[in-house]
Amino acid sequence: MTYILAQASPELVSYLKDLHPEEGLLLDGSMAGARDGALFDVVDPASGEVLARCADACVEDATRAVDAAAAALGPWSATAPRERAEVLRRAFTLMVEEVDDLTRLISAENGKSLADARAEVLYAAEFFRWFSEEAVRTEGGFGVSPAGGTRTIVTHRPVGVVAMITPWNFPAAMGTRKIAPALAAGCTVVLRPASLTPLTAVALGRILQRAGVPAGVVSIVPSTRSAEVSQTWLADPRVRAVSFTGSTEVGRTLLEQAARRVLVPSMELGGNAPFVVAADADVEAAVTGAVQAKLRGGGQACTAANRFYVHADVVETFTEALGAVVRDLRVGPPLADEANQLGPMVSARARDQVNALVEEAVQAGARVAASSSCPQEGGGFFLPARVLADVAPDAQVLRTEIFGPVAPVVAWQEETDLLRWVNDSEHGLAGYVFSQDLGWALRLAERMEVGMVGINRGLVSDPAAPFGGLKQSGLGREGAREGIREFQETQYFSVAW
Repeated sequence: MTYILAQASPELVSYLKDLHPEEGLLLDGSMAGARDGALFDVVDPASGEVLARCADACVEDATRAVDAAAAALGPWSATAPRERAEVLRRAFTLMVEEVDDLTRLISAENGKSLADARAEVLYAAEFFRWFSEEAVRTEGGFGVSPAGGTRTIVTHRPVGVVAMITPWNFPAAMGTRKIAPALAAGCTVVLRPASLTPLTAVALGRILQRAGVPAGVVSIVPSTRSAEVSQTWLADPRVRAVSFTGSTEVGRTLLEQAARRVLVPSMELGGNAPFVVAADADVEAAVTGAVQAKLRGGGQACTAANRFYVHADVVETFTEALGAVVRDLRVGPPLADEANQLGPMVSARARDQVNALVEEAVQAGARVAASSSCPQEGGGFFLPARVLADVAPDAQVLRTEIFGPVAPVVAWQEETDLLRWVNDSEHGLAGYVFSQDLGWALRLAERMEVGMVGINRGLVSDPAAPFGGLKQSGLGREGAREGIREFQETQYFSVAW
């Protein structure tokens, strides 16, 4: 295994050695290497160097994972809800105890600032706690049939083996947000984490082992052979559901494959979140919210504010205030200095795509109103945060999920135009509204074609709230009571009385 000793603390080096990602597959209750011995490099985006090598699962490993999940399904689904809840609660406790190690690990393989990585770990752990509580809140129904003479009993049963595919931008939270409700419902799962950030998933696998998850209930299958693994799972008759977080393009492909076997789909796909600032908004609060909604994780989030619609009366004030924050941002390797607020993009490709979008926007008439510093040495995938002013309402940059620290600002004046621009997107995941007139903000929110709206705040994610979008942003909800329903099917009994 290779470690970047120049940036990695002794604590991170020790944690990686204990993690032993060369045997990073969790199969049938044991950590193992790939059946064919394959490994792949995990790159530190702050330097471009290899951080570690991880087991690279093959198709045979994917099948072994389903073998174990199918064998474990009956016993796990028959386990008392309280017992399942206690396992999840132990996973929460263990994850919080490892918050420092997991924080460094996420920063190392993903590039997030230490503050953002720590926030993700604590957020991710909350899904274990929330669904440990939901596991015992079993619900059903009982009633007299309208014709009389019989009684109807309604209950919920686990859907079965669930195939899960998670992205690189929240390597801990996207895993726990899926695993926790599935286990609470009595399902077994096979998970393929993103190959850019597999180490956090390996760590989650070890935590679940220590929490007492029985063999086969959870399988972790890191792999660069993503299409082959996914196709193997979706074609297996023992798999009954698929849960995916990622791009809309990949989601469409998976939905087509799932349709062939009528799998239960849960899809959290792309976003293009509008951020609306009214003329009466508290500009200082709006800027604080904009920093949260745009720059958390370097803007590499599906809920990130993507289009800033600011009323003409305050657009100059807002743009300058946001620009002042951006100019003062500390950009650099997160593990080298805890004070660095913005890390690198996850890959060179991601960096280059964002730079290309900025160049195209400037050529189309936008102006770079503010730019942060950016490291010029070290080989990492860094780029500056930027605020774009004078952006036309029909600019191409507004129709693209930027997935980076770039904030294009559009001035609006008429509410009819604003609403048309806000809803002129195939995506509908999240949105944000800032106004001191709460009634107006709520009325606008009700007409926004998005699944979640942050009103006078720049964050919408909460384990206790249903996370999900409209239109091409996905199907289903994660978190809250709705989250466990994604992994249950309704069954009823008609009883002669």
